[in-house]
Amino acid sequence: MEIGMRREEEVRLTHSGIFAKDGRRCVSVRFERGRDVAEAILPACRVTKNEGFTDEEVRGLEQYLESKNDEIFAKAKEINPIRGIL
Repeated sequence: MEIGMRREEEVRLTHSGIFAKDGRRCVSVRFERGRDVAEAILPACRVTKNEGFTDEEVRGLEQYLESKNDEIFAKAKEINPIRGIL
């Protein structure tokens, strides 16, 4: 993932399936880089929790989410929460 990170370490993105929040379809997203963690909720594309990423990096993460919003939602649709229970 190329989003202007200050370190050479890889940033890993994981996401949930689609869920309802306040009557809207949402996806929870998590970025991890070593011990650094940032979390966001789509479609807002705003980081809601940050531990270790700089302000500039957070802006880069949010820009990345905005550009990949549709793609992440499409992948989130493929996640079946029932399958995870079995």
